[in-house]
Amino acid sequence: MTMKPKANKFRIRRSSPTSGSAPSTAAPQEQAASPAPQPAPQRPLEQPSPASMMMGQVSSAAEESAETDLNKIKQEGLTGRQLRMARRVAQKYGLAVTSDFDAVSQLRARGIDPFERSSILELVAPGGGKTPPPSSPTQSPVVPQPNKVQLPQTVPVQSKALTQAAPPQGYTPERRASEIGRIQAEMLKRRRKNIAMMLTRLAMFVLFPTVLAAYYFFFIATPMYATKTEFVIQQAQSASPSASGLAGLFQGTSMATQQDSTTVQSYLASRAAMVRLDEDHAFKAHFSQESIDPIQRLDPEATNEEAFKLYQKHVKIGYDPTEGIVRMEVIAADPETSQEFSEALVRYAEEQVDQLTARLREDQMRGAQSSYEVAEQRRQEALQKLRDVQIEAATIDPTGESAALMSRITTLETQLDKLNIELQSLLSNTRPNQARVDGVRQQISLLEEQVATLRNQMTTTTGEVSSLAETNARLREAEENYQFQIAIVQQALTMMETARLEANRQARYLSIGVEPIAPDEATYPRAFENTLVALLLFAGLYLMVSLTVAILKEQVSS
Repeated sequence: MTMKPKANKFRIRRSSPTSGSAPSTAAPQEQAASPAPQPAPQRPLEQPSPASMMMGQVSSAAEESAETDLNKIKQEGLTGRQLRMARRVAQKYGLAVTSDFDAVSQLRARGIDPFERSSILELVAPGGGKTPPPSSPTQSPVVPQPNKVQLPQTVPVQSKALTQAAPPQGYTPERRASEIGRIQAEMLKRRRKNIAMMLTRLAMFVLFPTVLAAYYFFFIATPMYATKTEFVIQQAQSASPSASGLAGLFQGTSMATQQDSTTVQSYLASRAAMVRLDEDHAFKAHFSQESIDPIQRLDPEATNEEAFKLYQKHVKIGYDPTEGIVRMEVIAADPETSQEFSEALVRYAEEQVDQLTARLREDQMRGAQSSYEVAEQRRQEALQKLRDVQIEAATIDPTGESAALMSRITTLETQLDKLNIELQSLLSNTRPNQARVDGVRQQISLLEEQVATLRNQMTTTTGEVSSLAETNARLREAEENYQFQIAIVQQALTMMETARLEANRQARYLSIGVEPIAPDEATYPRAFENTLVALLLFAGLYLMVSLTVAILKEQVSS
């Protein structure tokens, strides 16, 4: 690997090629010598002539020192705001600078610190004009600039006399070193002051409130006991097999009782539940005890609104729609009272659940019950009418009597037919027995009279006594009406039983999964967690405020 040779860089001042006299007053030009070429072995080195040596001159020590100062200033890491400030100070003193770093260098060469507060405040005179620069024996008078606002810009080099102005009298490297040391000491002092102020603000606005919060949580806050309860709302029975549609699809899931669970959750977190709990178990009096710390204590003369705010903090109700579970946490100053409040709220929830479907069940049962009562009343009327007909007919079973009469008539007619046949048989003889013929005829006559009498009993009426046929017709009508009313009563009874089953299906009840049991240790306050939350809260507030103030300062000062 071949390394390229390196040549030293020199600053030279070009003189006029014709005169060869003193260097011109033009601004010096910086030019770096190009790397020296490889010496050719076949050509000997030529000595430079005196004329060529006079063509340029090496830069002076002052110029090299100025360039070194610029490099050092660039290495200081000055911000853009500081460089703009230095340019404005240089313009104030009427200095011709080529860059912001040159402005810093020239100001320091004159013994002026461009970053001092006094220098910044003197940029604008009380009357609105530029403050004239201080006079010095070695400084030429500066023409005041017109009163107008100008943005920082590069000032072109006008003459060598301005760019290479002589340093003020009495300015030595030792003084320059002391000035730099003083500036560094001021910067270090200012940095330490800023750090001290920041730590003071942190201690005042973050640490001190956090310590107060920790002292309260660890030593002052009254221990609170929380009793947890979990319950689910279920139906009394499953739906009938004929149920279809969405009712049958969601039956048995949490979606079927989601509305009831949400209603119960809203009721337990309402003012009505708080007022009822206070009336039954003295909710306000419990949290107004002197043993409770002043922050958590309730005023004995507190209104329902103030008590309700405390109720919302100490009674937490949650509902899980995926599982249909209602979770409740009740906080009190002692475990027994916490358990008592939890059991009371569970009872209130059961009553509320029962009231949700009570009206629906009552409406269903009321309609079925009224229908059954009307049918039963009509049945009683039909039975009474049947009884009246039977009493009027002076018989218990007119139908049976009619059947008996018809049976007797049929028997008599059968005997009458036999006697007629026997009579014809006797008369068919050539010499019949007259005595037997007369006897048979006498029997036939008696039978005919008996049949006629029986028929008259069924078809004729005498005075107010109705015939048997009419009595049978009225009795049959009464019986049919009675049987019809019995069928209606049976149907109404079936409907009432069906309504009762549907009402039972509509019933809701609470199934407690986690019983309310009093804890044996205090649940609140959680001192460490609350202290950590307070620290993060105060730190976040301080960070937001400090960032806002810093942004506002930057916007105002720019």
